[in-house]
Amino acid sequence: MAINRAAISKELLPGLNAVFGMEYGEVNNEHEPLYEVENSDRAFEEEVLFTGFGTAPTKIEGAAVTYDNASESYTARYTNETIALAFAVTEEAMEDNLYDTFAKLRAKGLARAMANTKQVKAAELYNDAFATAQGDGVSFINTAHPIVIGGTQSNYANDGTAADLSQSTLETALTQIQKTKDDRGILVGASAMSLHVPVDSWNLADVVLNTPGKASSADNDINPTRHMGMVPDGFYVNRRFTDGDAWFVKTDVPNGTKMFIRTPLQTKMEPDFDTGNIRFKARERYSFGVSDWRGWFGNAGT
Repeated sequence: MAINRAAISKELLPGLNAVFGMEYGEVNNEHEPLYEVENSDRAFEEEVLFTGFGTAPTKIEGAAVTYDNASESYTARYTNETIALAFAVTEEAMEDNLYDTFAKLRAKGLARAMANTKQVKAAELYNDAFATAQGDGVSFINTAHPIVIGGTQSNYANDGTAADLSQSTLETALTQIQKTKDDRGILVGASAMSLHVPVDSWNLADVVLNTPGKASSADNDINPTRHMGMVPDGFYVNRRFTDGDAWFVKTDVPNGTKMFIRTPLQTKMEPDFDTGNIRFKARERYSFGVSDWRGWFGNAGT
């Protein structure tokens, strides 16, 4: 249904000082520190885990060499979604509008809506991190990621115990990250890069990372996380994280979380011959997901 003159009656009369509601600040691009961004040229993208080889055994003199097998494991699929929104304005409303608000405010509102959708979708993986199954059959953050040699590994920070963010729980998580192994039991040399928290924890994250000494401590112990630069990229606040207690640590393991862009944001404006309505449209295609869970550790808090 097109926006008609009745819907914008105040904008048809002289004496209107301002049309407000589209001048708020923007909270966009919070997805950028969460995902590696790549381009896509198909409806979906797939990434498969290659397990590599195990630790080489000692060869006894005169004995045959040991052969090992490397194989593919689980597959992560990224299905590109189409996100689109449009509005139409009657020819008469365009003609009689005294303040030229359609070209500016309505188009800005369309861009604002598209940008918000992207940020909400980007945060979904983290908001569902402890519940929704991913490529390996378990949730993104889980205590029991299956591995090819048998058994499981965990990327649930604090050794699988639900705990709120603190200096001690972060230190435990940083130690856990450095013990991460591949599917054949070989250390991958992982290190933490950044801490990611909801807006409820912005002050706590600053205390945990940037206090020179141990917070709320009477002794002179240093804060080893800060002293040794264990989280070199600092912390990020995401306003779309819905769990006020959850926290996440990004590691330097490649191919963790990714965003594929199939079609960048496009906008169009065209008249409808029959009605004279002017139609405005915005459209883009992209997907968010996770390939290697080792790229992130997280905790749901208490």
